[in-house]
Amino acid sequence: MAIRVLLVDDQPLMRTGFSMVLGAEPDIEVVGEAADGATSLTQAAALNPDVVLMDIRMPGMDGIEATRRLVASGSAAKVIILTTFDLDEYAFAGLAAGASGFLSKDARPGELLAAIRAVAAGDASISPRVTKRMLELFANRLPKGGQGEGQAEAGSGIGPDMASLTAKERETFDLLAAGLANGEIAERLTVSEATVKSHVAAVLRKLGLRDRVQVVVYAYDNGLVEPGHGLTLNHGLGNG
Repeated sequence: MAIRVLLVDDQPLMRTGFSMVLGAEPDIEVVGEAADGATSLTQAAALNPDVVLMDIRMPGMDGIEATRRLVASGSAAKVIILTTFDLDEYAFAGLAAGASGFLSKDARPGELLAAIRAVAAGDASISPRVTKRMLELFANRLPKGGQGEGQAEAGSGIGPDMASLTAKERETFDLLAAGLANGEIAERLTVSEATVKSHVAAVLRKLGLRDRVQVVVYAYDNGLVEPGHGLTLNHGLGNG
């Protein structure tokens, strides 16, 4: 089944360019377009896309607010934020709003396709290490805020969702939040990568998070990590 994509950008030429690239792929289908955030929400509700390519700066409702509302609506669509620069505070704000990754508008077609396929498969289009670096660069300039219902208030530490994690799942959470990949986590915990994947899946499910990038954002929002200082509660595992 083809990956259903919704294109959201206020520039018609940009949407046309993306559509041409994606339309040439047998496993990807562009199901709709929108020129602003408000329209993107209407289109997403009507078309049920798997992935939304979301521009940030648009008239009316911007891409960050649209992403926040889309995630809050319970939509299964994964959002990739379109940015002008690779590492900027708008990209981080998009991740904090619930996006699964970001992509520079001048990215190569192969990078665009890889990002779409990654988030459609339930992964993220950027690594947790990049997210952690963005926290260090920009988080102190952005308001903190929770990622969804049932999560602890910003700075409140361990909430009911975190308390539901087993000891191994909590260790896995700490290492994910530090930006480690599955292989590195497996080495730290002296377990197989298959076991790590099982723990990661449990962490995401129990915390209601969309992917491992959101683990990093969740840790920051809930006061479990401070930019440049690592986790505040890491059970002696180090900062990674």
